[in-house]
Amino acid sequence: MTDTDLSPNAPSDEAVSGDGSAGGGFAAGPVPSEWWKALGVFDLETTGIDVETARIVTAHVGLIDADGTSIAHGAWLADPGVEIPEQASAVHGISTEQARAEGRPAAEVVAEVVAAVRAVFARGVPLVVYNAPYDLTLLDREARRHGIEPLGDVSTIGCVVDPLVIDKAVDRYRKGKRTLEAAAGVYGVTLDDAHDAGADAIAAGRVAQAMAEKFPDQLAVPSTRLHDLQIDWCQTQAESFQQYMRRSKDPTFVAWGDWPQRPISG
Repeated sequence: MTDTDLSPNAPSDEAVSGDGSAGGGFAAGPVPSEWWKALGVFDLETTGIDVETARIVTAHVGLIDADGTSIAHGAWLADPGVEIPEQASAVHGISTEQARAEGRPAAEVVAEVVAAVRAVFARGVPLVVYNAPYDLTLLDREARRHGIEPLGDVSTIGCVVDPLVIDKAVDRYRKGKRTLEAAAGVYGVTLDDAHDAGADAIAAGRVAQAMAEKFPDQLAVPSTRLHDLQIDWCQTQAESFQQYMRRSKDPTFVAWGDWPQRPISG
């Protein structure tokens, strides 16, 4: 389903327009310490893992309420303009042929996704993005590739909640994978259709809410403070991982610690 700039084409959700107006019961303005009661959610499925070269295939931008219910959303399928590798298709289920036949031009999709993310920030609610530096950096590069004004420095326009970074900080010594699927299992969130952009975005939002409930002493802070904490946490996590990799596998390994998005290289 393609629901451009969060227009009222989503049959089950109350929609919000791309300019950040009306719908969903969310009031614009600063969010108090109970940030988990009103969240934006965002996820991309793409052609690859390199944020500098990968292209958007599907996207979801939405709003969830305090119960984790989706109350507004936009969903997009793009023709990325390049072949979708078989490895990527095996993950998200979209082939090159399907994207070409059913997807909209990439430039149109990118412009609408950027506008939808801006609309979430304009409402004053945090945006949940699992592994934010991947999705937000890739969206930035896609915008620049197509001559669209990018979001810019996300930290200056809104607050981001990244359950991956938070999970590593609040439950540091838990063993096992830190994927969204694994986190959903740990925090009791249902994720029936992993690697569907909509399912992943909403599940990430619900995981963030479950974390806030489980770790109130660390997470019941204003969203602006949580945003700043994640900047520090991600840097510390990257430094620790880099030290481990250099000791055990590759003495030249470099781990990115920039959050919520990577700077333009060079």
